[in-house]
Amino acid sequence: MKTIGIIGGMGPLATSDLYRRIIARTKAAKDQDHIHVLIDSNTRIPDRTEAIIGNGEDPRPELIKSAERLEQGGADFLIMPCNTAHYFIDAIQAKVHIPFIDMIEETAKDTKQKYGQETVVGIMATDGTLKTKIYEHCYHRLAIKTVVPEKKQQKLMKFIYEVIKNGNYDAGTNLFFECVEELKNKGADAFLLGCTELSSAQYLYKFEGPFINPTEILAEASIIRAGGQLNECHSNRLFFGSPFLSDSRPGR
Repeated sequence: MKTIGIIGGMGPLATSDLYRRIIARTKAAKDQDHIHVLIDSNTRIPDRTEAIIGNGEDPRPELIKSAERLEQGGADFLIMPCNTAHYFIDAIQAKVHIPFIDMIEETAKDTKQKYGQETVVGIMATDGTLKTKIYEHCYHRLAIKTVVPEKKQQKLMKFIYEVIKNGNYDAGTNLFFECVEELKNKGADAFLLGCTELSSAQYLYKFEGPFINPTEILAEASIIRAGGQLNECHSNRLFFGSPFLSDSRPGR
């Protein structure tokens, strides 16, 4: 099988969740059946949203360093568990000789397959991702309508940065679901977890519903690209028995 290279550290929890999801979704009876995975958890990569809105350092040099390290280490292709960082994917790809799996494109295609072309997707993401419109462009190419939050966007950003990135998990999910309600009122019937911290939040808080989780979609696409088989049991034990939280669902 091929070797997967993960450009990680954006943040570390999201990187860990992707790797665990690759493990959980790979059909394997023994260690040797699993896929060889290289992870560069590069926490020196500057904040992607701050760079896009013009307030921060350019993340491309560190993203390229990670990609080059993984290529030199033997990775056959690259994946990146950060939605916002996909804005820079062409600059990274230009510096390496191995391909990327584009999480944004994979997610849009998966949405059409699972929810149909008539669905309305509410995009929940960072300010940086919303500014680039990378998801909207992909969905619109597939003729899928999208809506984005306005009034509750800053509350979603607070949830991403002050609750999930900051490890303040006991704060619960109220900020998150306020944004969901706004998108519902705008006509959304499926909700994109368009930040890997939001994907992690689904694992941490166990919430269910029509949520589109790019981390899961990327994990499955990576397994198939590497030559592995998907474990059809869809075991969530690695996630929905989180060591961070009790079995009760807080903050809803």
